[in-house]
Amino acid sequence: MEGLLRKSSKLVGLAGALLALSLLAGCSSNEPDPAQRAVNAANQADQAAARADAAAQKSAAAAAQAQAAASRVEQAASDAKAAADRAEAIASKTISEHHEVHVHVHHHHHAAAEAAPEGGAAPAPDTGAAPPPAPATP
Repeated sequence: MEGLLRKSSKLVGLAGALLALSLLAGCSSNEPDPAQRAVNAANQADQAAARADAAAQKSAAAAAQAQAAASRVEQAASDAKAAADRAEAIASKTISEHHEVHVHVHHHHHAAAEAAPEGGAAPAPDTGAAPPPAPATP
């Protein structure tokens, strides 16, 4: 819309210039007719306005593409951050579980060593299973 308004105002200005030139210049045999010069200038202005409109449309399309690309990059960065956060949480949980197992085993061996009688064999490690039932006596 703005381009059309700009074209119209240029054409009106050129028509005014044409009228002024035709009144002031008069007839000259060596130069083109003032009306012809004004028409030529109007045509050149119209072509320039058309080129400017085309450039503006291309610029708007390029800006829209750049905005879409920026949105995709932002989404990819957000996805990458979420994946990194999940990986960190999994790693933290895995390290914590490994540490708990390691500490539990360490304490288990330590407890077994303290319970062993001196000079005797150490009792069998506790596997967490129930002890076998006592043999029946007749």
